[in-house]
Amino acid sequence: MNLIKLIIPILLFSGCQKVRSENTIHVWHQMLYENRKLLREVCDEYESKNPNLKIQLTYRETEELRSTFQAAAMGGSGPELIYYPSDQVGTFATMGLLKSLDSEFDSTFFNQFADEAIISFKNKKWLVGDVVGNNLMLIYNKDFIDNPPQNTDELIRIGKENTIDLNNDGKIDRYGLVWNYTEPYFYVPWIGGFGDWLIKNDNEPNLNTSANIAGFNFIKSLRDEHKIVPVECDYETANAMFKTGSAAMIINGDWSLGDYSGIVNYDIAPLPKVSQTGYWPSPMVSTKGYSINKNTKGKKLEETKRLLEYLVSTELQINFAKKLNIIPSSHEAVREISNLGNPIIEKLSYIISLGKPMPVVPEIRAIWDALRVQYQALLGGTISPETAARESQKGAEIQIKAMNEIIEPGLQGTIFKFGLPIFCFILILLFRNSFAELFQNMSANPIAYVFFLPAMIGIFSVIIFPFFYNVLISISNFSLNTFNNWEIIGLHHYLQVFSDSKIYSVLFKTVLWTGINIGFHLFLGVSLALLINRTLPAKPLMRTLLILPWAIPQYISALTWRGMFNQEYGSINIALNQLFSLNPIQWLSQPFEAFTACILTNIWLGFPFIMVITLGGLQSIPKELYEAAKVDGANRFQQLRSITLPMLIPILTPAIILGIIWTFNNINVVWLVSNGGEPSDSTHILVSYVYKAAFNLYRYGYAASLSMVIFIILLIFGRKIIISTEIAK
Repeated sequence: MNLIKLIIPILLFSGCQKVRSENTIHVWHQMLYENRKLLREVCDEYESKNPNLKIQLTYRETEELRSTFQAAAMGGSGPELIYYPSDQVGTFATMGLLKSLDSEFDSTFFNQFADEAIISFKNKKWLVGDVVGNNLMLIYNKDFIDNPPQNTDELIRIGKENTIDLNNDGKIDRYGLVWNYTEPYFYVPWIGGFGDWLIKNDNEPNLNTSANIAGFNFIKSLRDEHKIVPVECDYETANAMFKTGSAAMIINGDWSLGDYSGIVNYDIAPLPKVSQTGYWPSPMVSTKGYSINKNTKGKKLEETKRLLEYLVSTELQINFAKKLNIIPSSHEAVREISNLGNPIIEKLSYIISLGKPMPVVPEIRAIWDALRVQYQALLGGTISPETAARESQKGAEIQIKAMNEIIEPGLQGTIFKFGLPIFCFILILLFRNSFAELFQNMSANPIAYVFFLPAMIGIFSVIIFPFFYNVLISISNFSLNTFNNWEIIGLHHYLQVFSDSKIYSVLFKTVLWTGINIGFHLFLGVSLALLINRTLPAKPLMRTLLILPWAIPQYISALTWRGMFNQEYGSINIALNQLFSLNPIQWLSQPFEAFTACILTNIWLGFPFIMVITLGGLQSIPKELYEAAKVDGANRFQQLRSITLPMLIPILTPAIILGIIWTFNNINVVWLVSNGGEPSDSTHILVSYVYKAAFNLYRYGYAASLSMVIFIILLIFGRKIIISTEIAK
């Protein structure tokens, strides 16, 4: 009876939670701050008119939004609405993650929008956009430039005029031009300016061309010959420089205009015409809009459809366009905005007319990735433009083939299909006595197992089920084209892993990464713990300050360190120059330096863990041992060697094992500090290589098999450490 009284409130609470969830529509988006602030306002207004409904808005970075939505939708959950750029439509539709809009809305709804705002793939509509454009342009500060450049010769001239050392300290205080030029999306318009395009026949790469080679040479000349752009410049750095007046011009998209309003006296212009060819650069034109998750059904679907209609309504589009200077997709909204005589909107319309449609096919991911690797190698000075063009074409073709590969189950697949159930049955037989004992204990102690059940459910959901599901995926043909109908194929992907020559270099780098980090974690952690354990002034303050790196979220710390490593504006190079008169180090654009930057960041993040563990161990060592050693004449070093370290080994062993596992699998630091493996995928460790294979190239079976190899390596390594420790005892 008492057990029933305990369970009923839990069930009632769970039921209430479910009801509240039914009245909540989740929207995932990647809008910038000003845009999402306005989105929250209009959603609040919608909620006030629909008091029984709650709209949960969740902001995610573009790449995080893509990968997280894939995982959530595949698992049967995720947001009801997703707002994102249209280039992902082909991927999501191929995977079967979206609900076709053809069956949910009639032609009257679609006819109110421009054709380019309704994104179709394989003859079905998947996305309806509220913004047309989402393209790059030249944005210039009118306090520095009266008239924007019309061609690349003028761009170079005006850029040089505005690249200035204002205080004569030998350092550039204002650059003529900044933009995230190391990323392919920001480079690609120049391929069009030199007379070609990066893709042909909708899904074939077109990178080994004279236009691509000319584009490579042009970007290098802006940086190395004309010196009007910084040597290192990612998106956030460029954005900050333009906002603070440290750059006269920036190449950015229409999504950023709301962010500049009220901060910069700006105007916009097309990317300047290429003087050599007479062609305009071709920024990719797309739309941003809403799609409905395939898992949205019943009453929730009807509510979601009504919300979507509201979010893309003419009234809201006019409101967004007025405040954010963007091009709406509704015919009526376009007419209304045109009548306002807004010069920014008029220029945007012209800039859009010079662009090319953004490809929505999944193959574009492979093309981006292959181009990115070789383009960054070119900027790093390791290959020529001709080699970069040739290798990027070759890499794109290889990756597209791997991405679209469908491995049919053969004899090996048949053996595994029948062998797995037999293997599971044998395991059950072998452990039948253990199962029988478990059931007897459950019958004898039901209350204990009721309290234990939530923990068991959590462990099963978070650890056991994902592990065995990953094993299953690793022997399947799970990929982009088999997302919903994959089959068991056997050990094919494991053979691919061991036959991939690149894996061994990445493995070596991972071992190096882990060894260096753990070595410094131990040295710094133990040394600082020994220091803090002594009687010192301000000891609590020192202990608190030294724990801070561990307490601050890794995401924030990694991005902060990335900013500190910037060649020109980072505090590390400034400090090195002031203290040792060293020239600026290209921390983020050279392979060795970038990998070193990742290691330095992780050392800073990791030593407090070992320090805390060691400090606890030191305080548990009996003081009598040290007193006896002093009586015997042992000095401090002898006490450390004969008492402290041997007593710390049993405490540090599990900490070292955990540190090795965490460091070996630490994707956060590598991915955030090096911006996804930059430059040229040279900073990848095994776990980031797995992420790239899974979420950039959609090779889920291959990624799962590689992750299992990582698991086996760590299992063997951890076991050897334990055995070595036992022998040492």
